[in-house]
Amino acid sequence: MPVLNWIGKEKVVNHHRQVPYRILESRYAHGLADSGNMIVHGDNLDALKALLPRYEGRVKLVYIDPPYNTGNEKWVYNDNVNDPKMRKWLGEVVGKEGEDLSRHDKWLCMMYPRLKLLHRLLADDGVIFISIDDNEVFNLKFVCDEIFGNKNFISAITVVGNPRGRDYGGIARMHDYILVYKKSSMLELNLIQDKDNNFVLEDELGGFELRELRNRNIRFNKENRPNLYYPFYIDPASKDDNGLFEIWLEPKSGLIEHYPLASQGINVVWRWGKQKSQDNLNVNIKAKAKRDGGYQIVEKYREARMMARSVWWDKDTNTEKGTLLVKEIFEDKVFDYPKPLEFMMRIIEMGTDAESDDIILDSFAGSGTTAHAVLNMNKQDGGNRKFILVEMEDYAEGITAERVRRVIDGYGNTEGTGGSFTYYELGERLLLEDGNLNEDVDTQRICEYVWYTETRSEYVHQDEYYLLGVRADTAYYFYYEKDSITTLDHSFLQSIKAKVGGYLIYADINTLSAEEMDAKGIRFKKIPRDISRL
Repeated sequence: MPVLNWIGKEKVVNHHRQVPYRILESRYAHGLADSGNMIVHGDNLDALKALLPRYEGRVKLVYIDPPYNTGNEKWVYNDNVNDPKMRKWLGEVVGKEGEDLSRHDKWLCMMYPRLKLLHRLLADDGVIFISIDDNEVFNLKFVCDEIFGNKNFISAITVVGNPRGRDYGGIARMHDYILVYKKSSMLELNLIQDKDNNFVLEDELGGFELRELRNRNIRFNKENRPNLYYPFYIDPASKDDNGLFEIWLEPKSGLIEHYPLASQGINVVWRWGKQKSQDNLNVNIKAKAKRDGGYQIVEKYREARMMARSVWWDKDTNTEKGTLLVKEIFEDKVFDYPKPLEFMMRIIEMGTDAESDDIILDSFAGSGTTAHAVLNMNKQDGGNRKFILVEMEDYAEGITAERVRRVIDGYGNTEGTGGSFTYYELGERLLLEDGNLNEDVDTQRICEYVWYTETRSEYVHQDEYYLLGVRADTAYYFYYEKDSITTLDHSFLQSIKAKVGGYLIYADINTLSAEEMDAKGIRFKKIPRDISRL
């Protein structure tokens, strides 16, 4: 597989591991404090690292609209990787050679570690959608192939956001892109509502369109799918009001035997097995006459849904709609080029389920369209999706969170969606640069972190003091006091209540002998030396 190289890449390939873990500090809740909806103000690299203990492998859908690297510094959304915060970060991470990076090098250095952390947060059946334009789409494709795997690439969607085009550069550009990747083969994208589908045919069960039951794909044939190769028997005297004929699976006098017609000289098969066909005979499958005098077996397809197309060219993707909506919410133009609400709802429809508590993460949150879309869809279908937004710029509270507040409560003549969220700031780092624990961090937060690094699972507070939890017949203890040295000795062992096969115990000092530890199934880890770094 081709791999993209750029100046500074070797400094950022593993940088996501070196990012310090920082605490998320709750500032306030709008509505319920434990709703699961989050808005985080802070650099998204630090914020994504801070989300790992609770959300690694749990996020169903990631949508990001990162800087397109156009060099335009006039927007509220700073689209230039020469932003002072970015220059400072590059100087710290890449070093002196960072001064000589091109615009594209800087953008790739910024994106790579963020995409690595997003990959860790994504569930095995999760999907990521990334909006981008011509400036970096090809570089982004190479990087995503490397991080997510080229076999997990689903599509590059072309989004016509400005049908009139923007008259510069020699060709008026009308479109942007969305690169879509899955985490693994476990994902299957949902069908979306087909708004243009008006069924012409109708029976007592409702409207439908006809789809041939034959599988035209020659990879599925009589030789390797013999259970899908069987005859139907057509009654030519049973034509109904839609011009369709009754069919049976057993031969009778006067019926016409019909196998799937060959494709490219290969005996292909039906899409349905015999039992499913039996269950749907003359209700959802019938025969249709062909002009050449033959027949075909057809399904009455009643679902007004379709697979999403690779080109989005409709009013719901028009960028002007997003601008007008934000202006309506704030009664002023406070944000340039926000994504349209319907555009984001389509992505959520493709990647999440109303019946599940799916988590949607947007780490370049901008004006908050993603949260607006989640709240709207939950109101429409009764879903319980959750959103996590991350925004580093100063407008995170005044625009991003304020928009979500107004959507929840209602604005103008628009009824509120209901819902809640908690607003967070990035707090102290848990481990200081010298490797010691930061004593300004609450002990429970330290326990959450240590439990996660050991078990990769979410921490649940225990009644027994110093006990982090029990997993796989092992009890984990974190014997830590901010103002004193802790010692793993016989006295501490006598205080342990958990009766399990083995023990992993953190403390400052250990005075037990190796023989005693082996006999009791104890492993010792020294604080802070043996605390893992995420």
